[in-house]
Amino acid sequence: MPALNELYQEIILDHNKSPRNFRKMPDATRKVEGYNPLCGDHYTVYVKLEDDIIKDISFEGAGCAISKASASVMSATVKGKTKAEAEELFESFHTLVTGKMDGMAEISTLGKLAAFSGVSEFPARVKCATLAWHTLKAALEAKEEVVTTE
Repeated sequence: MPALNELYQEIILDHNKSPRNFRKMPDATRKVEGYNPLCGDHYTVYVKLEDDIIKDISFEGAGCAISKASASVMSATVKGKTKAEAEELFESFHTLVTGKMDGMAEISTLGKLAAFSGVSEFPARVKCATLAWHTLKAALEAKEEVVTTE
């Protein structure tokens, strides 16, 4: 699987270098901050919801390559999805990065999110990979407090 690991690494590096949807959204219907004190990742996730559909999503802030790439891939993946679909993706992603996903067949259904499968080998990095996801979940639940990975 070296070729697959190289592809996953390229996806993460690409999304870190050129993050998708990396911008402030003045007309967002939901805005939540997320913070990982362990490595200093700090992002704000903006969501524009219309009829339970994520019409637009963006983020801004700073953090490590894993957190920025995860936020970027997340934003590209959930745009246009319903709240329920995004919450289902959150659960699948969390299962993936915590090493609880059953096998390659299940992982292959995640598209570019599968690039984060190696994160499970580095427990300290799981919080980096999931910060934006937890922040999105809080936004979808209309929570306004800062999300932290403590």
